[in-house]
Amino acid sequence: MDSKFTSVEGHKAHYWEGGTGFPVLMLHGVGPGTSIIGNYGPVLEPLSKSGLHLFAMDLIGFGQSDRKNGKPYFDVELWVRQAEALIALMPDGPIGVAGHSMGGALALKVAARSKRVVKVMTSCTVGTRYPINQALTDFWSKPADRAALRQAMGRMMHASEALTDDMIEDRWKQLTAPGYPEYFSELFADPKQSLLDAAILSDEELSSITADVVMLHGREDQPCPPDATTMVLAKRLKAADVHLLGQCGHNLPRERSADYIRLALATFAKP
Repeated sequence: MDSKFTSVEGHKAHYWEGGTGFPVLMLHGVGPGTSIIGNYGPVLEPLSKSGLHLFAMDLIGFGQSDRKNGKPYFDVELWVRQAEALIALMPDGPIGVAGHSMGGALALKVAARSKRVVKVMTSCTVGTRYPINQALTDFWSKPADRAALRQAMGRMMHASEALTDDMIEDRWKQLTAPGYPEYFSELFADPKQSLLDAAILSDEELSSITADVVMLHGREDQPCPPDATTMVLAKRLKAADVHLLGQCGHNLPRERSADYIRLALATFAKP
């Protein structure tokens, strides 16, 4: 995977590119120190070596991309436009989009706007109206120390022992970068319900999606329960296959990496 940058509305936007075959854009979720590697680290290299041409981007405000240069920092529409800008750099023809959590909602919104998107795969997606719960509220709150970060991240996983020290240190390093604590507080400013609501997909958007959609979700997902998110969206889509993975929380690509890879390859096999 090669580390690359492009410019999006005056921001330096980072992405990883690698592999050959069917082009797939990958979009991550949002949270403390989140990045494309943070969400998809164990699956990127295997997918890029298995017939997929990956374009895996850090959303503006996360990872190696610039912080947004003006408020509001939590900007779903900007992230959709960033995805569209990266699609313009991808090979001509049909493409796929994979999105995790908030990235799942972004993937569906992009698919509603672009007929180039013929396949979508979401994992633990948001995109519906439901009352924000304590697990997501805590995750979108600035952790006071590593212990608080570990507790918040632990609720993202079914088996908290799978949360490694390296994962904590990687997130903590990003969270404590110069100026980032203040930026994070503004990024996830109260009321946090409005941030979750910003990802809601309208009936018009859902009816505009012509792509094949495959939706994965951890059965034990605490912050984004499948019954309130994926299962609701699936009923409103023209056609969507749903896979509920048992003994799996919100961090599905890391908790069930082998299953994620298997289902991604099945979804994005070249048309």
